[in-house]
Amino acid sequence: MENTTLKLRGMSCASCASSIEDAINSVPGVNECIVNFGAEQATVKYDPRRTDLEAIQEAVDAAGYSAYPLQEQNLMAGEDDAEKRHRLRESRDLMRKVVAGGIISTVLVIGSLPMMTGLHLPFIPVWLHNPWIQLILTTPVQFWCGYSFYINGWKALKRHAATMDTLIALGTSAAYFYSLFPTLFPSFFINQGLTPDVYYETAAVVITLILLGRLFENRAKGQTSEAIRKLIGLQAKTARLIRNGREVDVPIEEVIIGDVILVRPGEKIPVDGEVIEGASTIDEGMVTGESVPVKKQPGDEVIGATINKTGSFKFRATRVGSDTVLAQIVQLVQQAQGSKAPIQRLADQVTGWFVPAVIAIALLTFIIWFNFTGNVTLALITTVGVLIIACPCALGLATPTSVMVGTGKGAENGILIKGAESLELAHKIQTIVLDKTGTITQGKPTVTDFVTVNGTANGNEMRLVQLTASVERNSEHPLAEAVVRYAQSQEVALADVREFEAITGSGVCTRYSF
Repeated sequence: MENTTLKLRGMSCASCASSIEDAINSVPGVNECIVNFGAEQATVKYDPRRTDLEAIQEAVDAAGYSAYPLQEQNLMAGEDDAEKRHRLRESRDLMRKVVAGGIISTVLVIGSLPMMTGLHLPFIPVWLHNPWIQLILTTPVQFWCGYSFYINGWKALKRHAATMDTLIALGTSAAYFYSLFPTLFPSFFINQGLTPDVYYETAAVVITLILLGRLFENRAKGQTSEAIRKLIGLQAKTARLIRNGREVDVPIEEVIIGDVILVRPGEKIPVDGEVIEGASTIDEGMVTGESVPVKKQPGDEVIGATINKTGSFKFRATRVGSDTVLAQIVQLVQQAQGSKAPIQRLADQVTGWFVPAVIAIALLTFIIWFNFTGNVTLALITTVGVLIIACPCALGLATPTSVMVGTGKGAENGILIKGAESLELAHKIQTIVLDKTGTITQGKPTVTDFVTVNGTANGNEMRLVQLTASVERNSEHPLAEAVVRYAQSQEVALADVREFEAITGSGVCTRYSF
């Protein structure tokens, strides 16, 4: 079995995610497919002997959506440029439509106030009451701003399905075309003793508000990948290779297994490897949580993205690209963000039949209200209300978004959560057992006590603090920094020292004038 992740486009609600899951799972050779609406990704496990990515993509295309694989070589590059451009273009398009729809909807609502309140409002221009003006204003909102609802609704209809877009298209079209009839034939209503009321503002306002929600949703999806970008940002951008006895700086993507790499103090280690020459101490806190640097010498392993603290050394690359520890951490976070919690599986099952049920309830609502009141206008308004208010997007989006944010925040704080199910069950934890001390800390050692041996300070403890801190202030070791901070908190003046030397794994030495 092979696992792959596909980036999806064209989804508008949780029902779309359910349709894609069904389409991919129907491909012979696919063992499992999980579609995450919030992440816009599909995780697919399949048998390469029975099917391939092309067949899976064709199944997604046939369902009315598009998919493309996330390449391994782009894993540590974050969201690719094409995806960034697509998301930016989508946000700009939504913004234009929201602004246009918002302005027109405001004008329409103001023009409809006399009808809605039954009051004469002299400050509202008479021309705004004209149904033909309202028709002209509403039409671009209905068919330009709401264009995607019709397209997606039609795609769903062709595959004998119904989505959130189906509800919006039906509801707003009902309000629009009902209003069109009294606009074109007002005498018909007047002859029946009815007022030729129009509800153009209903269609315009609903479309604008739905688009506004999707604009916020689009931005939220972009922000949920911030944790991934921060993890990727830990990686070095270049590596200093030793080739033919010369130092050559190359992009990290060009490093291959077996390359010899030189790392100087303060630099990030570019990839995983094994020390072959030199010694140093390395801050591995980003991987292990340990606040104290670890001594490294020939034969020891080093981890990419950790920080070299003191000496220079050479190491041989053993794992590069998507095989490094950092890449595996990124993969773990991505898999956790794309996994489904048990409650999300329930939500997906509900949204699968939710839309058809809402349409049936809306039709029943129209029949009941019209049968008991005989008022087609009231029956239509209640029907439109059912179609519009019964939006399953909150149900379908809230759970995956919360999982993405939760696992992302955990990663930012050094907590790796394996999956959504683990996150959901975390509230039941009663006891946490740590296998070693010094791991769950602030990452900043501090001096808690100052104790002299056999009274060697002779009552002048602060003099000893001054000597110790003066020597340690030239060291980059976290324990040395703690001693210096302690001296500063005691307002001890530090003296200058000469010929400072840090001895890896042993301490420091210097020359000091009394």
